[in-house]
Amino acid sequence: MTTDGSTLIELDARIAAARANIAELTEQATGSSGAADEERTAERIANQQAQLNVLLAEREVLAG
Repeated sequence: MTTDGSTLIELDARIAAARANIAELTEQATGSSGAADEERTAERIANQQAQLNVLLAEREVLAG
């Protein structure tokens, strides 16, 4: 069983990873060309943002 503290640490790590993924995808988007590449990258960014939003909501609940 994990404590709230370790759960928060795990969530913080996942939040940091999601933010890093979004930053990397944004950087890739600036270097890509073509509608298909842009659409695929935009979809990946949206998915990562949705995941980040879920993680932030979970953290807010845990943190009280």
